Amino acid sequence: MLSNLKPAAVWHYFGEIMQIPRPSKHEEKISAYLQNFGREHGLETLSDELGNVLIRKPASKGYEHSQGVCMQAHMDMVCEKNGDKQFDFLKDAIQPVLDGDWLTADGTTLGADDGIGVAAILAILADDTIEHGPLEALFTIDEETGLTGAGGLSTEWLRSDILLNFDDEDEGEFCIGCAGGIDTTVAIDYNTRYCPAGEVAYRVKVSGLKGGHSGDDINKGLGNANKMLTRILWNATEKCKIGLARIDGGNLRNAIAREAWADIVVAKDFDADFQKMVADFREHLTFEFRSTEPDLKVELTPIDMPQLLIDRETQYNLLNALFACAHGVLAMSREIPNFVETSTNLASVKMDEKQIHIATSQRSSVESAKLAAAQKIEATFRMIGAHVNHGDGYPGWTPNPSSRVLKVGVETYKALYGKEPIVRAIHAGLECGLIGEKYPKMDMISYGPTLRGVHSPDERIEIKTVQMFWDLTLQILKNLK
Repeated sequence: MLSNLKPAAVWHYFGEIMQIPRPSKHEEKISAYLQNFGREHGLETLSDELGNVLIRKPASKGYEHSQGVCMQAHMDMVCEKNGDKQFDFLKDAIQPVLDGDWLTADGTTLGADDGIGVAAILAILADDTIEHGPLEALFTIDEETGLTGAGGLSTEWLRSDILLNFDDEDEGEFCIGCAGGIDTTVAIDYNTRYCPAGEVAYRVKVSGLKGGHSGDDINKGLGNANKMLTRILWNATEKCKIGLARIDGGNLRNAIAREAWADIVVAKDFDADFQKMVADFREHLTFEFRSTEPDLKVELTPIDMPQLLIDRETQYNLLNALFACAHGVLAMSREIPNFVETSTNLASVKMDEKQIHIATSQRSSVESAKLAAAQKIEATFRMIGAHVNHGDGYPGWTPNPSSRVLKVGVETYKALYGKEPIVRAIHAGLECGLIGEKYPKMDMISYGPTLRGVHSPDERIEIKTVQMFWDLTLQILKNLK
């Protein structure tokens, strides 16, 4: 399927990468593949105890005295699939689908974030006709769920002066800064009670949402299935006295929740009222999100009667806290027009036999605002006696408009395509912040081909922009002499 796409070498390696399972924190196979690639091509190849891989290639003739360039991409991918798709991300190969001018996958994330960056680097390393200075290729683990690969990077590993990060998602743009982030997780203890007689049981499900990246897409008016479901359950608890048996919504902390469901019981006396309430919310939500979530579904399905319910006090506290929990944009930048400064994402709600687990993530380009956003979530759940923990977080990347590599990139782009590229900072997190913290003199930019729907099964890559990304990268390497 990919053999007719250009540039052939990039698509060749992307095809190989799609055959290799590489969920975050399970990068052993892709790490081994990259190390074998380096050794097979006679290149100096290193790996650290985390699984990060570094491959060095000497400068081409005439470029021996050029500044060293590190090309960087992460090897893991977000693993999201449609509810009806049978797929094991630890074993199965991604199934690509050509859709006009785009490449997508069959019911799962495609892994172009950041597999296409990895593929481009491999194609450059394998081609001895390309002109470049001393090259380093850095492949990091676990970017999507904690940035632990970049966070654990040795301060003595890299020799380069310049870093080209290939994890941006908009052709024609150079990114020179990003937000920092932190995860806030919640655990709520609960007891159980027996289901009373005279009840009927249902599953309430919200689905069909687009989901998307909790940084790049947080300001696009997309629905969050956890928030929608909670809104229904909160009202049903207040007016129809429902009992909650189980709740499950969302998956990854950096993805906006696409699906959520709850198993509930309701007394037969309230059954008709409850069914009408769900129907009313279906109508309300469909109208409210008519322009951004055209495929939204709110379904009510009869189920077998559950044996146990969450105790009433925990149900009351949980739904109040989830309903009150902030989600979305908290503040826009006061300096940069239309730029999100601070946001939070109610990512997932899960249960085990003893606790309800809630995962959230906060982002901001202002460190103090990032911490305040995390504390706001903490305060919300502390009011119900929940256990709240914050992750270590990661720093933002401060823009450097005077960057030499940015100047070279902009001039190269204008010469190739006859137009001015966009230079911007993004609200998503990039490993550049962590790498810059360890290598403060590193001159960095981030760019790439056009991707859409990342972190969801709608992920797709615009095919023609891969050639543009490739041509731009080769010319930047040549112009950095």
